[in-house]
Amino acid sequence: MTARRSLLLAALVAALQIGFLGWIIAGRAAVLRDGREVLLKVEPVDPRDLLRGDYVRLGYEISQIPGELVKNISDRSDRGGKMPIFVRIEPGTDGVWKLKAASLGDPLEPPPTADEVDIRGQVESWNVSETAGSFIRPSFGVERFYLPEGEGRQIETDMRERPFFVKVAVAADGTAQIKQFLDGDKVLYSEPLY
Repeated sequence: MTARRSLLLAALVAALQIGFLGWIIAGRAAVLRDGREVLLKVEPVDPRDLLRGDYVRLGYEISQIPGELVKNISDRSDRGGKMPIFVRIEPGTDGVWKLKAASLGDPLEPPPTADEVDIRGQVESWNVSETAGSFIRPSFGVERFYLPEGEGRQIETDMRERPFFVKVAVAADGTAQIKQFLDGDKVLYSEPLY
């Protein structure tokens, strides 16, 4: 009985682990498949991680949010640590989505219109200052894009010479995933669902 019970317990643990990994993969695929697409202009940072390979580290207009666009910055500025931030974007005349407003901790009210999208992120750092101007630096989980080995350096050089973009899929809860990496209007890489 003991060996049988141990075998059943091991099988249950393995099934739970496989189920958890499947849930993570299915969640990412659901965002890529069903999320609202937005186009963000890329600002280059650094393309290499010696332990993990080539990648492009990406920054966006929404990577530094002026304090005057954060609806409740004075209510939340005394809190330490990381907290959620919701950033509302809307399409610009050039097709690139632009920053409209943000809210710390709680989603923006009223909900976004059909022409707006709210992206959920995490505050990485902030500076609340009356003299120097307040700003918040969030991360949204779309700040790195891994590339085939040896391509990061050239893309970093190219990003300094001409505009690059990412097409991001945003789920209803604000979760974002990079869908495509573009050099101008040319798609360089598309993320597979699985």
